[in-house]
Amino acid sequence: MNPYEVLGVRQGASEAEIRAAYKELVKKYHPDKYQNNPLADLAEEKLQEVNEAYDMLMKGFAGSSSNSGSYQQQATSFNEVRRNIDMGNLAAAEAMLNRSANRNAEWFFLSGMVSYRKGWYDDAVSKIQQACSMDPYNQEYSRALGQLMNTGRSYQNTAYGNGGSSVNDAFCQALQCYCCADFCCDCI
Repeated sequence: MNPYEVLGVRQGASEAEIRAAYKELVKKYHPDKYQNNPLADLAEEKLQEVNEAYDMLMKGFAGSSSNSGSYQQQATSFNEVRRNIDMGNLAAAEAMLNRSANRNAEWFFLSGMVSYRKGWYDDAVSKIQQACSMDPYNQEYSRALGQLMNTGRSYQNTAYGNGGSSVNDAFCQALQCYCCADFCCDCI
């Protein structure tokens, strides 16, 4: 078995390329996708092959994040966290993340997404920035951070740039007239 062929990456691929290919294959062959399907056994065999190939290649990289148990279990639990976030079950997602001993880039990213869904913008940005610094080639993390930063800029522009100083805002105009009248003639 050639682990590079199993993962569909070129010989000598980087750790980030291997990780990205692995994640795609785990999604493709995940057992949840094959429930009540005659191909379930084949998908399970393929997933086991993918996991073995990934483990074999990652052992060659010093400081690999896959040294704390089976990567399949981590990927499966993180997939479950993603499902909970997508369904709006933030308490379950957060509880699963808190139980996880592996604080890798995926953990920070998902924790940031939970914070974002809770409305904790600063915490979300901080955690997703941490995920990006841990895995700088991950496009998903980079896109999410970019969208968060753009959302923040949009909010600041709306709230501070236009909202309070808009001459078209009737409430602001009335308040200005009230303050001006009170200041000028001390009649209010």
